[in-house]
Amino acid sequence: MRYLTDRKRAEGLGAGKSGTQTHWNTMVRAMILTVLIPLFIFTFGAGLGGTYEEVLAYFSRPFPAIVCALTLIVALLQLMYEAQEAIEDYIHGVAEKVTLVAMWAFGYTLMVAGLFALVKLAL
Repeated sequence: MRYLTDRKRAEGLGAGKSGTQTHWNTMVRAMILTVLIPLFIFTFGAGLGGTYEEVLAYFSRPFPAIVCALTLIVALLQLMYEAQEAIEDYIHGVAEKVTLVAMWAFGYTLMVAGLFALVKLAL
């Protein structure tokens, strides 16, 4: 017989051994996006509609480039983790593993392509 208190049994990570941490990370990313999305809308909107040279000059400034990069990274990470949850819930076996690898590869490809485009604009 194990002599553990209810708190000691409940403390930790649960049956899946990572559910609490995953939930906490999701909440942190959501809070970060709550701040980043309005900042992104206003900074991106300020640069929208200008000529090519004006947009280049605008995104060569650090604040708009950093806000765009952070929004891109955090939003795509949030999207990938949420897609992972859906894939794990509805697809099983080898198809699950293949789909997860394809989803992560596609997500990181989008992230790299977006950051590359932003660096090309900023430099």
